[in-house]
Amino acid sequence: MGFFAAAKTKQRPSNLARCLLLATVSAVTLAMSGCSTTSPVDAISIDRAQGTDENISSLTEVIQRNPRDPEGYNVRGAAYGRSGQFRNAIDDFNRAIQLNPSFYQAYANRALIHRSMGNLTDAANDYNRALQINPRYDVAYIGRGNLYRQAGRTNEAMNDFDRAINLQTTDPRAYHNRGLIKQQRNQHPQAIEDFSTAISLAPNSPEPYNGRGISYVALNDDDNAFADFNRAVELNQRIAESWSNQALIYERRGDKKRASRSYARAAQLDPKYRPAIDGLSRVR
Repeated sequence: MGFFAAAKTKQRPSNLARCLLLATVSAVTLAMSGCSTTSPVDAISIDRAQGTDENISSLTEVIQRNPRDPEGYNVRGAAYGRSGQFRNAIDDFNRAIQLNPSFYQAYANRALIHRSMGNLTDAANDYNRALQINPRYDVAYIGRGNLYRQAGRTNEAMNDFDRAINLQTTDPRAYHNRGLIKQQRNQHPQAIEDFSTAISLAPNSPEPYNGRGISYVALNDDDNAFADFNRAVELNQRIAESWSNQALIYERRGDKKRASRSYARAAQLDPKYRPAIDGLSRVR
């Protein structure tokens, strides 16, 4: 997230632009004009390859050679988590913490699993404990900030993202998620700066391109928005939001044929994605 681009105007976003605000990929669910976001940035990306018998067996062998080393359980717990085996992940993080009660990374890892399982109170307790042990742990501020956003406590979320950034974090989620809050507050030039910083830190991630493009739309800078949405599609062609965002620019330009194709692709990827469904009904 790194180069900053000036917006052309500061007009209040139209209804169509406001609907696009829902399409952004965010760390939590946001209710805006009756729509919500999907594909959270802070959720675990499930990769079944992480949980193959071969991979888990090799990590288990490491633990068997040194069963008192909490790091082994932490690493295997992370592999279980990325493979979607959440209960096994929790068991490993519990064991890591039992062996080392000051293992703040394991608390933060367990918090993310709890959050993915919907255990938000347990997740918050784990992030709080990690920060009690290490008040400079940026990952825990970012994770807790996402919990605050999910609860609608945006001021506290902003404080946590600010703390992580003041600690000079290189984690793009801090900037991306802070940008989402600024975007929600109609602070679009400032949001664009945060999304740009996120892009400089994670240039191959489509989420901040979608986020920045949405703020460009809100400022009626369709050219920069279109460039960002196209880049998001190039980086990952399986994200419905990116195709729907691209379609909106086609629609605003009066190109209903291309808009229809992009909305249709978004709806194919996610048949329940309202911006795509509503967009198709407008352009057909």
